Amino acid sequence: MSGQRLDQKTAIVTGAAGDIGCAVTRKFLAEGARVLMVDINEEKLRSALQTLDAASDRCTVHICNISDRDAAHAAVAAAKSKFGSADILVNGAAAMTPGATIADLEPEDWQQAVDVNLSGALWMSQAAIKQMRPQGGGVIIHIASQLGQVGAPNRAAYGATKAALIQLARAMAVDHAAEGIRVVSLSAGAVLTSRLETRYGSKEKVVEELGHKYPIGRLGTPEDVANSAAFIASNDAAFMTGTDVLIDGGYTAY
Repeated sequence: MSGQRLDQKTAIVTGAAGDIGCAVTRKFLAEGARVLMVDINEEKLRSALQTLDAASDRCTVHICNISDRDAAHAAVAAAKSKFGSADILVNGAAAMTPGATIADLEPEDWQQAVDVNLSGALWMSQAAIKQMRPQGGGVIIHIASQLGQVGAPNRAAYGATKAALIQLARAMAVDHAAEGIRVVSLSAGAVLTSRLETRYGSKEKVVEELGHKYPIGRLGTPEDVANSAAFIASNDAAFMTGTDVLIDGGYTAY
C-alpha cells in the first residue's frame, strides 16, 4: 500500500521473538515495510510470527546467534537475498542477565551481556552498512535503555552495555553520515514486557515496584517503543542522527 512511511523498505529486527521486537515488526509491517525477524530462539520466533497478520511474502524469520560475527553477517545477507535490499536495522536483541553488583557478577554473565547487547549490535551493523552503502543509505537503530544514562541497583552489566550502545550510535553516525546512513539509539524506560514480569515475578509486582517512578503515570508498552522506532526509521526523521531518543515517561526529568 502506498503512502506508508516505510513502504518498500526492508527492515531487519533482532530480538524479534521478544515483546518489543514483535511490536516493532508489527508496526513496520503496518507502515509498509518488509521484515526479516531475527532471533536465537526458533520456537519463540515462529510463535511470534504466527501472531502477526502479515502476508508471508513481506515477513520471514531467520534463526541467528548475533554474537557470532559470521552468523550476523549471514542474517543481513539473507534479508538482501529475500527482499532485495537492507534499508533498516533495528538492534533489539538483549541478553537476560541476572541481577548482580559488579562485586558479585559472574564472568560468564558479564561476557554474555557484552557479546549479545554490544558485540551483536556491532556485527549486525557492520554487515548492514556494507549493504546500505551501495544503496545510497539506510537507518540503524540501537535499542538502548534509560539505564544507559542512569544507574539502577544490580544492573551494572546491562546498563554498561546499553550506555556503550548510545556511544556506538554517535560514533557510527559521524563515521557514516556522508554515506547517507543515519544511526540513532532509542532508550526506553521500564517497558511492561514478559521479560520484566519474569524478573519481578508478576505484572502487578512490576507496576508496584516501578510504576510510581514515572511522572506520566504508567510504565511503557512495547508499542511505545515500536511507534518511536517507526518514526526514526522514516523520512520524517531525515535530519536525525547521532542522538539518543529517550522515551521514559519523564523518569529522567526528576
